[in-house]
Amino acid sequence: MTTTTTATSTDVAALCQALADSAQAASQNLCTVPGRVRDQALRKIADQLLASADTLKQANALDLQAGQDNGLTAAMLDRLKLDDKRIQSMAESVRQVADQTDPVGKIIEGRVLPNGIQLQKVRVPIGVVLIIFESRPNVTSDAAALCLKSGNAVILRGGKEAAHSNQAIADCVQAGLKEAGIDEHAVQLVPTTDRAAVGELLRKQGQIDVCIPRGGESLIRAVVEQSHIPVIKHYTGNCHVYIDAQCDDRMAVDICINAKTQRTGVCNAAETILIHKDAAERGLMKTIGQALIDKGVEVRGCEHTCKELTGAKPAAEDDWHEEYLGMIVAMRVVDSLDQAVKHINIYGSKHTDAIVTSQLDAADAFIKRVDTANAFVNCSTRFSDGGVYGLGAEIGISTDKLHARGPMGAEDLTTYKWIARGTGQIRQ
Repeated sequence: MTTTTTATSTDVAALCQALADSAQAASQNLCTVPGRVRDQALRKIADQLLASADTLKQANALDLQAGQDNGLTAAMLDRLKLDDKRIQSMAESVRQVADQTDPVGKIIEGRVLPNGIQLQKVRVPIGVVLIIFESRPNVTSDAAALCLKSGNAVILRGGKEAAHSNQAIADCVQAGLKEAGIDEHAVQLVPTTDRAAVGELLRKQGQIDVCIPRGGESLIRAVVEQSHIPVIKHYTGNCHVYIDAQCDDRMAVDICINAKTQRTGVCNAAETILIHKDAAERGLMKTIGQALIDKGVEVRGCEHTCKELTGAKPAAEDDWHEEYLGMIVAMRVVDSLDQAVKHINIYGSKHTDAIVTSQLDAADAFIKRVDTANAFVNCSTRFSDGGVYGLGAEIGISTDKLHARGPMGAEDLTTYKWIARGTGQIRQ
């Protein structure tokens, strides 16, 4: 593939047009490629990733050094890092996608009309997908795998902080496609870090069918404001854990610690903990708060929290909205489940929210009323993940309600068409 470069505005416009043209042509070719051939390509891509591990790590080292020099946070550097374990995980994710049932051609429903016409609703590829993402180089292989599985061509535009890593991974993808006899333009990495390329691509209405941005809220809002094509949004992961009045106290502590500290720089880490006043009065708020502080977490709390928990700092209004992606958590004592749900629906990002309770009616009420893509009962928010859900990988975790919601796998990258088969029927 072309080495990542900067370019003039004229060059960028011509480059983006060429990318869109090539992707559109590849999409037309790809829709006729059998699922077994696409799966073969995916397995070859996985093999290429493993065989190129040293090359991937060398490229990643350049990005990590640049990130350190440019002052990236520890959480961002963690997202950026590739090591043997993560490369193995990338390859395994691609293989898991290959092993899934082909969503293309799946019959959603079918029936015979009174006039004898056979009618079917069948899954088909969306067409050309644009993925704009930051930091995580594994998105390159995940997105390529899911789009290939679902019969879509994809244009990948990664952040400059992972430019070398993304290029090395994309090289592996294209090598696998070539080996399987599939048009290499089915997966293209934008070969420039010029931001003007994003605006150019977002104006390709009629050639690019959908855009999926993955990154910080500022990136996603910028994409939404500029785009002339539909956008499936993955906004911030302001995830909540609500501790109900009646619950297993040990479970509550363990879930809060895991949800907040197991890995802080990811979108499914908990950012706010809500605790029912009855649980707080029996000392559970103080126990959870102190356990978090002992782990090195800064607690920003409501008045009740700060009064009872030594070391907690007063929370500002902005703290309830914040996706910290680090060792900070907001804590609030609430009077009821109703108040907890209201808080989540006002401040949350509709990503993942959990309740810890021993009461079935409380769990059911929480699930029904909280406006979120992923509603959890008695488990950590960290399980909100396409790989954990058995999707192999995820294109993102949509916080939209249309066209998909929650972790998006290959099937979520399809749409459908109605197919009618008749024997000469005409409408009177």
